[in-house]
Amino acid sequence: MSAPRRVRRDEPVVDLGVDVGPLHLPAPIVAASGTFGHGDEVARLGDPARLGAVTAKSVSPEPWPGKPAPRLHMTPGGMLNAVGLQGPGVAAWIEHDLPALRATGARVVASIWGTSVDDFARAARMLLPARAELVGLEVNVSCPNVHARDEMFAHDAAATRTVMAAVADAGLGLPLLAKLSPNVTDIVAIARAALEGGADALTLVNTVMALGIDAETRRAVLGAGGGGLSGPAIKPIALRAVYDVTRALPGVPVVGTGGVRSGVDAVEMLLAGASAVGVGTATFLYPRAPYRILDELRDWCAAHGVVRVRDLTGAMEDR
Repeated sequence: MSAPRRVRRDEPVVDLGVDVGPLHLPAPIVAASGTFGHGDEVARLGDPARLGAVTAKSVSPEPWPGKPAPRLHMTPGGMLNAVGLQGPGVAAWIEHDLPALRATGARVVASIWGTSVDDFARAARMLLPARAELVGLEVNVSCPNVHARDEMFAHDAAATRTVMAAVADAGLGLPLLAKLSPNVTDIVAIARAALEGGADALTLVNTVMALGIDAETRRAVLGAGGGGLSGPAIKPIALRAVYDVTRALPGVPVVGTGGVRSGVDAVEMLLAGASAVGVGTATFLYPRAPYRILDELRDWCAAHGVVRVRDLTGAMEDR
């Protein structure tokens, strides 16, 4: 288990609590969807109650097989993946995975996806029996829309707005977070549409579209061809997205996600405008990374006289 770092008596106390819209979290570090498993696979290696929340892997209304192998490939600056949102479906997740995750003490944010607007609405309604076990719902609109030639919902403002409105109409009564893609020319327009559709907060960002090639075989390194790049290489892209959105839409709550692997990385994400920070790919390298990053963030705040983590949000000084 990952025990909390021992605090010296003379060490300044840092208030780690943050608010992501209507969602209050006791700590600013959130395990990112797709990197912490469906249930307690990774949670059992630490103490997820120490984290702000754990975002479960995205699930659709029905079981989904995902993409062909190979699905993962390491790159010099991170990782390529084309897992393809493989999952057991909402009903099976509620029955088999959610109880195990909740038993670890985790505050759980469910995550849903679909290939149509109706899929999203159905997935949200299917979660109604489990809403008391959840603290929020992430709507992963960064996935293919089969009715628009596999274009991502999050690549179109109108589609994003429609999906969020359909999920909001399901009546879950949970804070809604829209997970957006960085692969757009104007992410502010997409963010605004998500909020208009009913999102309470945003998760910025999902992976960056990318391709790896094996020179010897002259083939793509992933079974599906292209995939998504995550890890340290995309941190500057995520920072820019968070900065642009929070400056254009003052007060919008954001979970800044992308390439965070240290406490200083988390500080930078907060300064850019994030209210909380998602940790994803770093967990594949070191399953206890979210706890280490939380401790490093707290130490940084104590060393720099920051009494409340929330005071870092948007505190970047413009030139």
